[in-house]
Amino acid sequence: MSLRHALLATLTAQPMTGYELIKYFDGSIAYVWSAPHSQIYPELRRMERDGLIDADVVPRGDRAQKRVYSINDAGRAELRRWSGELIPYQSERDPYRLKAAHFEQAGYDAARRQLHEHIGHYARALQGWQHMLDDLDARRVSLLRERLSRRPEAEHEAIVAFRKFAFEGEVAKAQMEIDWARKGLALLDDLERRGAPLAGEDAD
Repeated sequence: MSLRHALLATLTAQPMTGYELIKYFDGSIAYVWSAPHSQIYPELRRMERDGLIDADVVPRGDRAQKRVYSINDAGRAELRRWSGELIPYQSERDPYRLKAAHFEQAGYDAARRQLHEHIGHYARALQGWQHMLDDLDARRVSLLRERLSRRPEAEHEAIVAFRKFAFEGEVAKAQMEIDWARKGLALLDDLERRGAPLAGEDAD
């Protein structure tokens, strides 16, 4: 149900069309919760059916129409309920750790390629998350500015601090993944230098 709650949280900033919500999911929200476009419109319809949001049909151009969604009191109550409950932790399914646990089946070069790809992925993510933190500090995030404009000034410090806290967790996670992959590369170098045989090398 996290997609539903991500949508509700976004709509607390301002009413939006489905297209506008998708833009925000492709931008800042995607850093912590990605969602395919094909899931967002059906979920909005379900949320409207369940009485959590309202939709106003307004003109779009001369002939077309669009739906502008806004959170209502029931939606705010659901968001508060979700925010206040503990989220259960789920069992891990980590394909990268699984593959790393069996690198001997791949051989040294293949294992190195996987770890270099891991570093590249998280280095790009780290850059994006750090950029987001800079934007939060400078109040350059348009949705944040809109949210702050609708809330009392006394709440602004906490609103910004909680968003920074979330992204700081992503920064720490990305750095950990980079450090882990570099440690793996060092391990491969050490094993290869000492002539440790791998099953994948024999297959090649």
